[in-house]
Amino acid sequence: MQNGKGSLPRFVRQRLCRFRHERSFCSLPINSMAEDLDNQVLVEGSGCSRTAILNRPPALNALTTHMGFRLGKLYKNWEDDPNIGFVTMKGSGRAFCAGGDIVSLYHLIKEGRRDAMKEFFRALYNFIYLLGTYLKPHVAILDGITMGGGGGVSIPGTFRVATERTIFATPETIIGFHPDAGASFYLSHLPGYLGEYLGLTGEKLSGAEMLACGLATHYINSERVPVMEEELKKLATDDPSVIESSLERCSGLVYPEKTSVLHRIESLNKCFSHDTVEEIIDSLESESSRTKEAWCISALSRLKEVSPLALKVSLRSIREGRSQTLDQCLAREYKMSLQGTLGQISGDFCEGVRARVIDKDCAPKWDPPTLDKVSTDMVDQYFCGLSPSEPDLELPTKLRESI
Repeated sequence: MQNGKGSLPRFVRQRLCRFRHERSFCSLPINSMAEDLDNQVLVEGSGCSRTAILNRPPALNALTTHMGFRLGKLYKNWEDDPNIGFVTMKGSGRAFCAGGDIVSLYHLIKEGRRDAMKEFFRALYNFIYLLGTYLKPHVAILDGITMGGGGGVSIPGTFRVATERTIFATPETIIGFHPDAGASFYLSHLPGYLGEYLGLTGEKLSGAEMLACGLATHYINSERVPVMEEELKKLATDDPSVIESSLERCSGLVYPEKTSVLHRIESLNKCFSHDTVEEIIDSLESESSRTKEAWCISALSRLKEVSPLALKVSLRSIREGRSQTLDQCLAREYKMSLQGTLGQISGDFCEGVRARVIDKDCAPKWDPPTLDKVSTDMVDQYFCGLSPSEPDLELPTKLRESI
């Protein structure tokens, strides 16, 4: 088997590209603390494959800075190892990954630890870029909750396997944030204006719906996941078509339920294709009045309860993602994420986390409180650098693209 950076045959790399498209620490001794942190990402090895296991089940495997750095280090080592043909990622417990650890971010903000916040986003976004340009096939097993950053550490890879336990969403506007971790890239590439719908409302998709719209590449009943994993362990290959064949043997056909929003894509497109959030809401109100359909009523209700500023920022972000590459989206999202968390424009992120996760009163006081109070300058500021002293996100684009 030929593999490893620089030694992967060109035809395999070309084929792989085609497939890719379609805190609070305990008082522990230093060594014990390091071991505990490393347990946040476990590793299994078998033959010519390796499996990264996101392992924070009480927190639904929410991503930490350490997890971002550890994943990056592991994946780089595996990519350089000619004896490793492909990589798998999965989660412990009932989630694949529920996104970034927003509670930790909340406390970092309250403590004024700006550098630690930047480190979090740099670690995560750099890993996502590595995954999006990975030279070896990647299989993400999305058997459970897959939200926010969970999509970021899976969707850019080659294969994504969904199950009936899969619940996908990009619910960032609910906490006064924007879909990040590469979401503006993959949401903008979904059929029609489905990405705008998901990104603005934070509505959920099932595993079957993920498969239907291309977010997942395969679907399997969760009880057969161990069988699929055993089949993958037997493979000695770096050929994505061989891995795909193995996945297909374990997969089954599934279709979205009749009530799925995917069956109303024409109506969805009509409502979410507008240039402004206000026009989208007006269109939804008209459609809701005319059809009385549940998806429309639910979407309208969501848009009226989430952060107005986050809505406008998110819409622009997804629209810009339509004409940008993954690295460009990540670099832009990094600026947006720092602007959104440092509170220089609005404190919506901290207020959203407080209301939804800390106090759980579900009664956030957004600033500004309404869409008409959100100025163009406020939105524009999200897309600008913080200051000349704040460097942009540095991704190894020249190095990765020359491989």
